Amino acid sequence: MAKKPKIALLYDFDKTLSTTDMQNYTFIPALNIHPSEFWEDCNRFSRLHHMDPLLVYMYKMIELSKQKNLPINREAFVSMGKDIRFFPGVESWFPRVDAFGESIGAKVEHYIISSGNKEIIEGSTIYKYFKKVFACEFLYVNDEAVWPKSVINYTTKTQFLFRVNKGVLDISENEKVNASTPDSERVIPFRNMIYIADGLTDVPCMKLVRQKGGYAIAVYAPDKIPQAKQLFADHRVDYIAQADYRDKSQLSRIVELIMRRMVVQDELVRLHNRQAKKVEEE
Repeated sequence: MAKKPKIALLYDFDKTLSTTDMQNYTFIPALNIHPSEFWEDCNRFSRLHHMDPLLVYMYKMIELSKQKNLPINREAFVSMGKDIRFFPGVESWFPRVDAFGESIGAKVEHYIISSGNKEIIEGSTIYKYFKKVFACEFLYVNDEAVWPKSVINYTTKTQFLFRVNKGVLDISENEKVNASTPDSERVIPFRNMIYIADGLTDVPCMKLVRQKGGYAIAVYAPDKIPQAKQLFADHRVDYIAQADYRDKSQLSRIVELIMRRMVVQDELVRLHNRQAKKVEEE
């Protein structure tokens, strides 16, 4: 019996699945400031100290929590995930895509590659659907956040595509992900990857996936279509669609068509390899 091809759907999180930055729902309001004030302060601090903006926002989360006497432990951050609001259809998307994959003879896996907080994502209603979540995370000492444990910025996101490709999902394993691996031994070929995201910060991943035979889709909120159109015009993505994950939506249709093509392409590759091996043996 032929082995089912694996298809990976990889997502950004903020403004791709959720309607805004995940910190805007609960964390920032708890500080009694407006989200724009928080992010503007982070940007100023980043410019002043020539510092990675992602390290800045994590630093500010700890410092401002201390100032406001808010808990800065894992449990507190995870609890914030319950307040995340998603675009239409997101919460039913994953089992539906899994079922479609099964119907065409494929195994689907879902991954997050985000610069947001892993802890907050863990508390969301959709966390259970992901094979792995790669996101920024705090180190905790005596149950208190003290330092960034992992930081995933816009260019380092690309390493996680290779981790999914090779099946090396533990971020502490660097030798395996950097080791030369024959294509035949890679868990999920790039040609079987679909990267779904919303903006310029995802361009490195979009470009890499497309260069290696996969697909990139830019999703947009109704008021953000110019940015998606620009990504398409600049050949950063293969398709654009409104961030509507409901059944029969344009996004759903695009993903289903790509998945059908991937299954056919996978079988053609397997056939080619079998024939090449037979010719070599003869």
